[in-house]
Amino acid sequence: MKPAFAHLLRIAGLAAMLLLASLSVTARAEVSVTFYSHDFGKNFPHAFFVAKGETADGRQVDTAFGFTAVNVSPGILFGSVDGHVKAPSASYIASSNPHFTVRIKDRQYRELLAVVDKWQNIPQKSYSLNKRNCVHFINDAIKTLDLKTNLKTANWKKPRSFMEEVMRLNPFLK
Repeated sequence: MKPAFAHLLRIAGLAAMLLLASLSVTARAEVSVTFYSHDFGKNFPHAFFVAKGETADGRQVDTAFGFTAVNVSPGILFGSVDGHVKAPSASYIASSNPHFTVRIKDRQYRELLAVVDKWQNIPQKSYSLNKRNCVHFINDAIKTLDLKTNLKTANWKKPRSFMEEVMRLNPFLK
């Protein structure tokens, strides 16, 4: 075999190996988190988020979380009641208002799940319209993602207005 031809074969083999190696590298995984509000009515939660995508280890993510009273009754107007983290149904999500989406990496997704876990484990009488409602839950989630929020907001009971305020504070959000 002629040296020039052998050299070409080595280069072609090296190129093929590099191509195969680049194909075997996993695409950079990420999760998209969309924040929603739902106009007031008989269904809750009125503020929640949906997470979809894939983690770096290949786990598929398709989940949603909001915080609400266990039993929605006039009792929520008079004080604290039992609360829980709830996954809204697909039809509820479809009838809600998406406000903005952020793409996050695995570390942020784990931190977001830690917020959910914290809220799931709050001792009962955990829902308070004035101190611990769906907007407070979403505020914790948003802060975990290093987004700005206004702790002196007048929108603690107004999910849509709260989301719009977050978008004004973080103009890069869409």
